[in-house]
Amino acid sequence: MSSRRRPGSSAGDETPRGEASAPLESVVSPTPLDDRDSANDVAFRPQHLDEFVGQRRVREQLDLVLQAARVRERAADHILLAGPPGLGKTTLAMIVAHDLGRPLRLTSGPTITHAGDLAAILSSLTEGEVLFIDEIHRIAKPAAEMLYLAMEDFRVDVMVGKGPGATSIPLELAPFTLVGATTRAGALPAPLRDRFGFTANMEFYPPHELAQLLHRTAGLLEIELSEDAITEIASRSRGTPRIANRLLRRVRDYLIVHPDEDPLQAVSSTLSLYEVDELGLDRLDRDVLGVLIRQFAGGPVGLGPLAMSVGEETDTLESVVEPYLVRSGLVLRTPRGRVASRDAWLHLGLIPPKAKLSSAGNAQPTLLDD
Repeated sequence: MSSRRRPGSSAGDETPRGEASAPLESVVSPTPLDDRDSANDVAFRPQHLDEFVGQRRVREQLDLVLQAARVRERAADHILLAGPPGLGKTTLAMIVAHDLGRPLRLTSGPTITHAGDLAAILSSLTEGEVLFIDEIHRIAKPAAEMLYLAMEDFRVDVMVGKGPGATSIPLELAPFTLVGATTRAGALPAPLRDRFGFTANMEFYPPHELAQLLHRTAGLLEIELSEDAITEIASRSRGTPRIANRLLRRVRDYLIVHPDEDPLQAVSSTLSLYEVDELGLDRLDRDVLGVLIRQFAGGPVGLGPLAMSVGEETDTLESVVEPYLVRSGLVLRTPRGRVASRDAWLHLGLIPPKAKLSSAGNAQPTLLDD
């Protein structure tokens, strides 16, 4: 079986099985596709907490933390933003710095590979500065251990020299606010997680909140769309603002090329062009469901054989494809492997066998791996 063709590719562009596939570039990926995609995200970001759409409970809780810090005239408590990619964690970190009137320093967990990397950053912070560490769960263990003391006492112990003659010198730090973002809060060491004064657990957006966000973005892009057109985009955005904004930009592009087309029809044509169906599934999602049902009779099947059959890397299926299929109730994770639900069969226009209906209906999602 040949590997999957991405929209716009030719047969000669396909990746032979056994070779590493190119990074997945899907219009419904919750992570930025490239630097330009990240830059577009920045352009749409609100500057103040009251401009931030959705996450009402998180906004109210965070507002209390920030107001108290301003009244006390001290650095705000350390903040952990936890949740799936694309929900606005980086945006909230920027809002924290803006609302506190403090500078923002940005870095990411994967770039902090040694304790010395972190010490250099911490020692250069000014009083009240906000340090944002994205993907904080990927920070090196020695650096994480250095953070314990820095977060609690605003100091670090720096080792000077090597071998038996090495000595530890305490280094006082200016009071700062750490904002950490993670898609895997459970992967954080407990001592690090416990030192955050406030943890915001961010949730996927309902369609009506995505519609509010899209109205705001449409205004920034200076395009006029009907309520039906906005609703159509929101319904296919997987509950994720980043995806909603990206789809809206593609609709904008379509209208630039086809200025006389009705906006609602332009939305339909754009989503059809990028192969995003009414559930927000793209071609790879449907390929996975199709292989699971047609080749493996609906499962159960392990993720490895499934990935090999669709010509993708196991990591791609596990981190990019599977989460939404599971959340949508189309795939169930069981101790024996992945199982296609009744809705998955019906979505592909297939009639599930009665035996499969029973087994899929009784299978419950689990955190167990294959």
